Amino acid sequence: MTNKLKITTVGSSVGVVLPKDILERLRVGKGDVLFATETADGIELRPFDEEFAEDMAIAERVMRENRDLLRKLAE
Repeated sequence: MTNKLKITTVGSSVGVVLPKDILERLRVGKGDVLFATETADGIELRPFDEEFAEDMAIAERVMRENRDLLRKLAE
């Protein structure tokens, strides 16, 4: 699926208008929260998931606290 998305002005910011079919596939609507996650293939949009958010917060803390160790393991 490929959709052309337009970046538009929203107040003093900018936003992207998502077509109805994408909103339906994501099962989201006006006022819902999406996560934008960078992956090897690009940016992935996901509906807000509290459990995922907690897991990501833990992973980010562990990566921050063990930065040097993780860098050595990556070599």
